[in-house]
Amino acid sequence: MRSLDAWVASRRCEANGVDYIFGLGGNEVLDRKVEAAADDVRVRWAEGELPLVRRYVETRYGAASWKCERRVAARIEASANGLDIRYVVTNIRRGSAEWLYDTLYCERGQAENLIKLHKTQLASDRTSCRSPLANQVRLVLHTAAYWLLLTLRDAIPKLQPLASAEFKTVRLRLIKVAARIIETTRRVRIAFAACCPEAELFGGIARWLQPAGP
Repeated sequence: MRSLDAWVASRRCEANGVDYIFGLGGNEVLDRKVEAAADDVRVRWAEGELPLVRRYVETRYGAASWKCERRVAARIEASANGLDIRYVVTNIRRGSAEWLYDTLYCERGQAENLIKLHKTQLASDRTSCRSPLANQVRLVLHTAAYWLLLTLRDAIPKLQPLASAEFKTVRLRLIKVAARIIETTRRVRIAFAACCPEAELFGGIARWLQPAGP
């Protein structure tokens, strides 16, 4: 976010008593404020054998368009790719710079990714009905589909590639599959093709989701 955009958004949040944390573009002034910490990260990476060295610091910063200084947290990282510094600006007083960036800001980004999945891969933006109530029902159905797919993905063992796959991939590999259904009075059997690559994983997920007996 540019300094001007951050100033406009932060001023509106502050006027309405809303906590905020925004990404902030770096500049020479900010870089000078964290130069000592950046040098420390560079030296520790050069002297050590670690592939990556990271440090978090905070400072006060006010752009020319801002009327006051605000709290800025910086994530400084040195690796074989060079030095990388990311900034966030916030009015939240509690927490360390590391907590602000890693826990609060990055998790907000993950929430945005999940909203993106809800919209783009489950078509929740298709609210073209004339009736607002009908559009609301459609959105509820899309949300139900979202929770079903999220629960399914969370049930996949973390070592499996599908554990971090997007919804469209999970749907293609685990839901849009051909199988023969054999239903009896006591159980339902699902027979996959011999060449189905996810048959074993499908069975494991079904057992994991099955409610525990008495």
